[in-house]
Amino acid sequence: MRVDYTELGQRIRAVAEGETDEVALMATLACEIHHSDERFDWTGFYRVVAPELLKIGPYQGGHGCLTIPFDKGVCGAAARTGETQLVPDVDAFPGHIACASSTRSEIVLPVWNGSGELIAVLDIDSDQPDAFDAQDAEALADILKAVFG
Repeated sequence: MRVDYTELGQRIRAVAEGETDEVALMATLACEIHHSDERFDWTGFYRVVAPELLKIGPYQGGHGCLTIPFDKGVCGAAARTGETQLVPDVDAFPGHIACASSTRSEIVLPVWNGSGELIAVLDIDSDQPDAFDAQDAEALADILKAVFG
């Protein structure tokens, strides 16, 4: 069943209301988003911890990569460019980092705080090819902005 983003966004905003700790918010979002749609095989955040470096944050699913430089993989591309990465076939993405061999497609969104600083990326992997579309990208960006922006 495909996620109802309106309901998911309302639920997340209600649970996150008043919370300011970024890691607590990331943990809550990872859980809520991951369990909202069967397409989502791995859902989590990679936090900006140093210049040009992401480190794994709260997530749901199997093990993720521990660190990702901005110049590597889909997560690095989202962090480096500040643009959502919609990847229908991870094997066709130059420099894709295979943290899990089952991943077929991926969406990664930059996460900005209220000051406009990149604080993380939200990474969602699917074991289905071409699992994500522009509707997912727009709805997830709206949720991230409502919680972190």
